[in-house]
Amino acid sequence: MDITQARAASELLVRHWRNGTVADALPAALCPAGRAEGYLVQRQLETVSAQPLAGWKIAATSAAGQAHIGVDGPLAGRLLAEMVHADGATLPFGGNRMRVAEAEFAFRIGRDLPPRAAPYSVSEVLDAVATLHPAIEVPDSRFADFSRVGAAQLIADNACGHQFVLGPAAPAAWRELDLAAHRVVGRVGTRLEREGCGANVLGDPRLALAWLANELSRYGMTLAAGQIVTTGTCLVPLEIGPGDEVSAAFGALGRVGLRFARA
Repeated sequence: MDITQARAASELLVRHWRNGTVADALPAALCPAGRAEGYLVQRQLETVSAQPLAGWKIAATSAAGQAHIGVDGPLAGRLLAEMVHADGATLPFGGNRMRVAEAEFAFRIGRDLPPRAAPYSVSEVLDAVATLHPAIEVPDSRFADFSRVGAAQLIADNACGHQFVLGPAAPAAWRELDLAAHRVVGRVGTRLEREGCGANVLGDPRLALAWLANELSRYGMTLAAGQIVTTGTCLVPLEIGPGDEVSAAFGALGRVGLRFARA
């Protein structure tokens, strides 16, 4: 795949996003052959944003998340600034087909982690973190059957990245906590409550963050100062619909919430 094909594939996916339509798959001439080509297509998304890249998401860091989209390991996606919202935001529901919300640990990076030959250790990556935040991701896809198209096409489709709500920074004492054991409770109004913990995120959200830094490094990308990384759902995704209120309580680390518009 060359850059012209990558741009054409990205433009096709962006048209589907803007029109609220879906595709069975990318045309054969525009279909990425593997992860590297998937990320090449995904990178073109930055040209449709008027602002610098806000950060990154990790899809499929839990067994439930992997089963939901039909992959056997995590995928990285971009958080465009236009998709990032503040705590308490009201979001359009639109034509969201995945219809789930995910409670996630998110980290804001304090200094660049550029590509290099040696993998980053967990401690190196954590040393580069400025703050931890509770967050909610609302994923979606432009594929009619996102569980069947495979990892490369899902990466091209921004790893199902869609809407994202960032909560306030947690107290600095988060560094002393066992995030793997940390309990999180997600709620949809009064009709649904679901509990999870950090161990559901690749065993520990800190491990997921290090995975992301090394995935970007492997494919020649920098995890940059100021960017956010949301590490994947720590509980079984919450089923949602128009008009719902969604919240995620992270105990001593804080709380985050959003509302979906009814129309």
